[in-house]
Amino acid sequence: MLRAARGVLFAIVPLEFVLLAFVVSGASPPRSVVVAGEACVLAALVLEGTVACRLYRGARRDGAGRAAAVRSAYQAIVPEQVRRIMRFDMGGLVALGMFATRRRHGMPPGAVGVSYSKGQTTTMLAFLSAMVIELVGLELLLRAVGAPEGVRLVFLVVDLYSIVIVLAVIAACITRPHVVTDGEVRVRYGVFFDLRIPREKIVSVRTVRNFNESGLVRAAEGRLAVAVASQTNVVVELSEPVTAVRPLGKRVEVRSVRFYADDPDLVGTRAAPSPA
Repeated sequence: MLRAARGVLFAIVPLEFVLLAFVVSGASPPRSVVVAGEACVLAALVLEGTVACRLYRGARRDGAGRAAAVRSAYQAIVPEQVRRIMRFDMGGLVALGMFATRRRHGMPPGAVGVSYSKGQTTTMLAFLSAMVIELVGLELLLRAVGAPEGVRLVFLVVDLYSIVIVLAVIAACITRPHVVTDGEVRVRYGVFFDLRIPREKIVSVRTVRNFNESGLVRAAEGRLAVAVASQTNVVVELSEPVTAVRPLGKRVEVRSVRFYADDPDLVGTRAAPSPA
C-alpha cells in the first residue's frame, strides 16, 4: 500500500492541474469527465489517509510520540527528493527575508564568511530581466488575441512564481556564504548544498582555476565539484573521506572538494590545515 500511495501522490498533482486549467480557462468539459476526475482524487485522498493512519499507529505502537509518529508517516509516504524540493522552496523564501534584513545564515561568532555569489549574479540578473520582459510580452499577447482571463491568470501566476524562485536563488547564495571557523570549513551553494569539512581532515588548500565545470554539484571517483557559473577556483584535499549529500539526497564519499569563491586567497589563508 505504501508503494501505491507514493505512486498515486505523483499522479494526483498533474490531474488536479488539468482540472484547474479547465475551470480557469472557462472551458466546459463533459460532466462525466469532471465526476470521474474528482472521484479519482477522492479515492487517492482516502488511500493516502489510510496509509498515513496505519503508519502513524505503527509508530505509536513502537513508542514514538505524536509529533514523531506524524513525522515518520510523512517521511514514509513522501519521497526524500520531494521533501528536499519543498525545503528548497521554503529555504529560498526565508533567504529573501534574510536578504531584506541584511542577515546571513549559519555565521557563528568569530566565523569568516566567504562569498561566491559575484561570479553569477550578473548572469542571473540578466536572466531575471528576460523573464520580466517575457511576462509583460506574454500578457500583452494574450490580451491581444482575446484569451480568457482565467488563462491569463494561470500564465501570470506561473511567471511570477518563476521570478520569485530566481530571486530566492540569488538571495540564498548571498545570505549563505561559505563559512570558515576554527573547527570546520563549510562549503555551500544557496539552499541546495551544504558540506561541513572538519579542519583536522584538511591536508591542503590550493587555488586552482577551472572554467569548464559541468553541472552544479558533481561527484566522481571521490572528487566533488561545487561550481558557480561553471567555475571552481579552490581545491581542498582531505586525509580521509567525508560524506557529501547532493541536492536531491544522494550521498557520496569524497576526499577532494573543488568549489568557487569570490576571493580564493581568503579561503587559502583562513582554511589552512590545522597545526595538529
